[in-house]
Order: sequence, then structure tokens, then C-alpha cells
Amino acid sequence: MLAAIGPPLSARATVVYAGGGWAAIDFGTVCEARARSVLEAPRGRVQATAGLAFSADRRRWGEFSARLSRVPRPGSSVMLTIGRRPFLLIARDNLAWSRGAAQEQAIIAAARAADSMQIEARDGGGRRFRDTYPLAGAPTAIDSAAARCAGKNVQR
Repeated sequence: MLAAIGPPLSARATVVYAGGGWAAIDFGTVCEARARSVLEAPRGRVQATAGLAFSADRRRWGEFSARLSRVPRPGSSVMLTIGRRPFLLIARDNLAWSRGAAQEQAIIAAARAADSMQIEARDGGGRRFRDTYPLAGAPTAIDSAAARCAGKNVQR
């Protein structure tokens, strides 16, 4: 369900592309375009990541997801902003993801035209936090992940 919290890199994962802070990774039945936030997490804290997932069976085709650096306050909004374009995400604990295919395609289009994206929310103490990502390399990583899974045959 959530690309950015997908499987950790393992012997079965293949990096298809890496550049500009983004990577396209083939996990077998799922391919992801993935990035880490600009700020590296302090030791013992969660590293914020974001990405888009493409599954060989096409059930997930551009699904956006993120692991946030903090847990948002219950009931608060989690907003992804790409360039100047805002997207309201679904959130649970420190995870957030897109709301469906139309939003996912709009996120991909926005990522192709902008320089950076950020995810913003308020934590349990009411403090605003922001996870920022550069988008250099994102279009190629997205295309590489999609192309890699598009060519796979799926047994049904």
C-alpha cells in the first residue's frame, strides 16, 4: 500500500536508476521511484522518505506515499506541495499516501514541472514540521520504475 515504506533494499532489489537524489528500484512485483528528504534524520529518528509505486499487475500505478519525519497530530491535515500545487494526503501514524488515481497522475505531472516538493503537517504538540525533497532526477526515476514494471508479465 505504501511505496516509501515498501521493502528495504535487499539482494532481491535491483537499482534501475539513481540520480539527483532519486532512485528507481525493482523489488520484483513492485517498482518504485524513491527519495529521502533533504534533512538527514538524527540517529535513532525516522528518516523521511517519499516515492511512487508501480506494480506489475497495475493495481498500483503511480501511487504516492511517504514516511514522515514525525507523527502528525490526530485529525490534522497532511499536505504535499509540489511547486505551488497542494495535494491533501491520507495519513495514519507517520505514513501518508495519495487519494487515488486522478491525484496520483496530477502528482506525477506536478513533479515533472517543479524543482522541489514538501510534505507539511503539525505534530502532537502542535508544532509544524516539513519534510522537503528535491525533484532533480525524479522524472527519470519515475519513468524508469514505470517502464521496468510495465514490461513484466504477471501470472493471474
